[in-house]
Amino acid sequence: MNKWLEILLGIILIIAVILFASYSTGWGSFWNFRHAAWEFFKGGLAWCVIIAGILLIILGISEISQISHNGI
Repeated sequence: MNKWLEILLGIILIIAVILFASYSTGWGSFWNFRHAAWEFFKGGLAWCVIIAGILLIILGISEISQISHNGI
């Protein structure tokens, strides 16, 4: 696919989704896609923080294990 066509199609899709989400707020609570996107973002942010915490714990245990094996 042509690179300019890809860029144009990407811009059109982004603008279409933004307009769709902004118009959907008046369609009732079930069809409110802006709220759904915000809830999805908050859930994803919470999962990222949890995964980062688990990763830091694993790295810390790994360092403690290396120190005890090296005798330092």
